[in-house]
Amino acid sequence: MTDPVWTVGGAGVIDETTLRHYDLAGFGKPVGLGARPALLIIDVQYRTVGTTPAPFEEAVKEFPTSCGEVGWAAVERIAELVATFREKGWPILYPHVAPKQSYDAGRLGAKVPGIMDIPAKGYEFVAEVAPVEGDVLVPKRHPSAFFGTPLASYLVETGADSLVVTGCTTSGCVRASVADAFSYNFRVSVPADAVYDRSAVVHEVNLFDMAQKYADVTTTGALLGALAELPARA
Repeated sequence: MTDPVWTVGGAGVIDETTLRHYDLAGFGKPVGLGARPALLIIDVQYRTVGTTPAPFEEAVKEFPTSCGEVGWAAVERIAELVATFREKGWPILYPHVAPKQSYDAGRLGAKVPGIMDIPAKGYEFVAEVAPVEGDVLVPKRHPSAFFGTPLASYLVETGADSLVVTGCTTSGCVRASVADAFSYNFRVSVPADAVYDRSAVVHEVNLFDMAQKYADVTTTGALLGALAELPARA
């Protein structure tokens, strides 16, 4: 697969005035990787991609929360990162939506009622990037992987100083987790082709905003090159 190149502005999605304003204000400076990265794979469950690749209009007939083919394209990239992290002995953590109970409805259930009726299959991890023994599972009830979970504690235990954040959706759980990781003072990298959303415009706008404020946004290929320079876990 040819490695895509992500450029600030999403190939014309962000207007020139906005780009100029952020540039003049001095936003978007690179932070770089730390020495001890951890990989977050957020909500890569069948409910977000479907059991087989399909266009969005077909995918939502199976699971209304599915993003369709773009999710499967991201899964391929996430698998590359998983292979590198396993080879290097670095931690991989899986923040994921736990099956919803009636008492979980809250405001999210009111905004997106379909999220309350996902069949059990939808909550299974996608096989191509599923966890193995030793990976850390982090069930969550809200968008951020940090909110109401022990994720920060797990990361402290592993000694991680930086996070590579993948999964979905770019505008929802990824963004919320990236903002919280930034607030915890982690260095954060987001490979643009290893996160996904149901709208290309929303995807690009949120990548732009994260790149300006909270994270280094790059591509899987570029990130793998940088990770290759780091020593494996002792």
